[in-house]
Amino acid sequence: MNNPLFSILIAQYNNGKYFEDCYKSIIAQTYQNWEVIIVDDGSTDDSVMLMKERIGKDTRFSITSNDENSGCGFTKKKCAELANGEICAFLDPDDTITSNALMDMVTEHKKYPEASMIYSKPFWCDEHLRAQYVRESEQVENGVSNFFDLDGHLFAFLSYKNNSYKQTEGIDGYLQRAVDKDLVLKLYETGPAHFLDKALYNYRVHPKGISTNANEDKAYFWYWVTIIDAARRRNINIEELFVNKALLSRRDFALQKEIDTYNRSIIFKILRKLGIFKLF
Repeated sequence: MNNPLFSILIAQYNNGKYFEDCYKSIIAQTYQNWEVIIVDDGSTDDSVMLMKERIGKDTRFSITSNDENSGCGFTKKKCAELANGEICAFLDPDDTITSNALMDMVTEHKKYPEASMIYSKPFWCDEHLRAQYVRESEQVENGVSNFFDLDGHLFAFLSYKNNSYKQTEGIDGYLQRAVDKDLVLKLYETGPAHFLDKALYNYRVHPKGISTNANEDKAYFWYWVTIIDAARRRNINIEELFVNKALLSRRDFALQKEIDTYNRSIIFKILRKLGIFKLF
């Protein structure tokens, strides 16, 4: 692994308007031996046209399209299968990476040849990619059969060795969300995960995000689908874990929302009586 090819994998659907930022962050990389695999999942807008216009004749980029909209799992699985690099990483088309992201990852993979994946941490950004804060992470314990990364430490920017991926059954093409969760739990079963304590990824939060805002509940469902599937592979019964972590935490969250709504209504009533807040 002297100068490994790095495959940047982009699964995209109707996100062409954000691609300019993504493209610029790739072109700005200090590490130059890379390819970009883009798979479009049957976009209904002008995303593919915008991407092709921006890429031009740069042969380091390739774009393929699904025959029909097939979902995130199917599309990311296809990205992974098309990758030629020794090292691979997913980059969403509405996000960006720092200019040293690939170089830092290659350096760490050389340093830790036994690692199946190297993960870092992201800048959490608004819709305009203005950083709001750094989402912190830490080194996870490796080789634990009941590890499911419930705290979400295995997150972007995350790269993996292609040979490690090929030891797994691959990304589950059935998944609609939580695809990255499925990927990292499978990689964890092939070798250690190593934490690089740097922020290398700009994660954009916007109304159409597949796992944010209105889609959070749907993402939570698929999150548990991947965990249950990992438990099946490892022959572990996680019924109690599901009850304690999934059901109780969601009930507590729902209860807290009711309390907050009630408290706000009391405050509004007081303000109305004082004449500070008027009814419409």
